[in-house]
Amino acid sequence: MRKRAFWVTLLVIFSLLFNCFAWTPNADAFTENQKLLLQSWRLVNQSYLDDTFNHQNWWLLRQDLLKRSLDNREETYDTIEEMLATLDEPFTRLLRPEQYHNLQVSTAGQLSGVGLQININPDTGNLEVVSPIEGSPADAAGIKARDRILKIDDVDTTTLTLDEAATRMRGPRGTKVYLTILPHKETSDIREVEITRNRISLSPVTASLNQPTPNLPIGYIRLNQFSANAAEEMANAINNLEKEGAEGYILDLRNNPGGLLQAGIEIARLWMDQGTIVYTVNRQGVQDSFSALGTALTDDPLVLLVNQGTASASEILAGALKDNRRATLVGEKTFGKGLIQSLFELPDGAGLAVTVAKYETPNHNDIHKLGIEPDKVVNQEPISYRQIATKDDVQYEAAVELLTGNSVLANAG
Repeated sequence: MRKRAFWVTLLVIFSLLFNCFAWTPNADAFTENQKLLLQSWRLVNQSYLDDTFNHQNWWLLRQDLLKRSLDNREETYDTIEEMLATLDEPFTRLLRPEQYHNLQVSTAGQLSGVGLQININPDTGNLEVVSPIEGSPADAAGIKARDRILKIDDVDTTTLTLDEAATRMRGPRGTKVYLTILPHKETSDIREVEITRNRISLSPVTASLNQPTPNLPIGYIRLNQFSANAAEEMANAINNLEKEGAEGYILDLRNNPGGLLQAGIEIARLWMDQGTIVYTVNRQGVQDSFSALGTALTDDPLVLLVNQGTASASEILAGALKDNRRATLVGEKTFGKGLIQSLFELPDGAGLAVTVAKYETPNHNDIHKLGIEPDKVVNQEPISYRQIATKDDVQYEAAVELLTGNSVLANAG
């Protein structure tokens, strides 16, 4: 009887082992599309913040998805997106090759193209020039702000999205692009412009010295994105405004979607001499922190402008300056993105953004889905690019009023 039980047990073990090996094929048996799916699954498995994977069996999901044929790359991308959607967290996402390339270009702070900032006029639907980048090929060709771009290489721009138009104007250094321009001045004729693309440095910072009252010159700095060159550009702006005699600052973070975490930390250090900037927490619950290094470039009063489009690295900077009483926040409650992503490149040129940590402000506030409340709430309807930092900009005017009064000066002490 014992011998029979032994053989039955051995048979069960053998059967289980056989099923296990049959269920997990050798890596060489996978197709290239299956390997891409597997690598995406593995990256999330190793680093995603929530180790319950939204309370589901992540391994079983892998096995179910591998049963699909995945006949082409588009089908594979759709399957990866379906897999990530089960996490119910929008910031962990697939970036297809063109999206990933555009994100790399954006955060690197430079690209190859003609050097035009463009927008679609909300009233007319026409593609217009916001401004040429100083020293760019477009600037040298005489293209001006508010000029209308009718065609790009004979393609009617009314048929293009903003991203498609930007992509058509980018290209390798030394190549040519042909633009059909209708100058803003009504008396001017349509002209054809041949432009040779070149390397363009994208400055995320615009700065000016404004003097709303004779006794208080104010340095106005607008930061559009936390790119690789943002901290250097910010330092240059602060140093130049200090030389010009700025005695107070307005830092405009409205509609800044964020960018690189390190850029946010480095920019905070330009304004703070001491104090914690941010805490980060990974999925093991391990907490890390980043602090000021005594390298502030100015101790002049500072007001931050924020709104619902102020997100991610912008909120890290806003939280650091608010909690350390280094700045007064004016505007509307921020977006509320308290998660940190890492970017991983896939073998075919696509990318994967994976949420790997969350952050807390220096006062240990978790602002995810909550945002940061400004010290002074000033609501404002959307305004045009040309109205920013003018009398039409009520949030900017409120910041000026704070700086020219005594409240900010008292806080800065």
